[in-house]
Amino acid sequence: MTKGITGKEPDPRIVYADIIGLPHHQSATHPHMSLYDRAAQFSSYKALSGYEDMVAEEARLTDREIELEEHDLEVLNQKLTLISDVIADGASPVLTFTVFIPDESKDGGMYVDMTEKVKKVDVITRKVVLEKKRERSRVNETIDFDRIIDIQGDLVDYIT
Repeated sequence: MTKGITGKEPDPRIVYADIIGLPHHQSATHPHMSLYDRAAQFSSYKALSGYEDMVAEEARLTDREIELEEHDLEVLNQKLTLISDVIADGASPVLTFTVFIPDESKDGGMYVDMTEKVKKVDVITRKVVLEKKRERSRVNETIDFDRIIDIQGDLVDYIT
């Protein structure tokens, strides 16, 4: 008798000789599955679910917030004072505000231009209230003075 791989076990060809020649079992109730379908059962497994999202989030770029110099802060203050005076006289100017929006999940953020009708400049809470038009309604949005880096529009463009 021949021995197995290590020499201590019996040869599997001799041990299983009675079943080696039998035909492969075919189920009477379940149809035969193709190799493609069998492989598809295991292809959807992901060992690192969420990894691609994490890599994409880490690769997403954000801007650093710019600190305005004293002169730029003075110009913004003059523009906000002028806007407040015009609103007190009953006008509602449409202006473009460049605002820093902080990112919720990582350091930094992005700069956004918002062109809307100015409803109010609140000096006490240091906020500007904009009236945004939606499809069938109007929504107020507030901007902190500290997040504004520029204001543009016909009303304030001459102030530099």
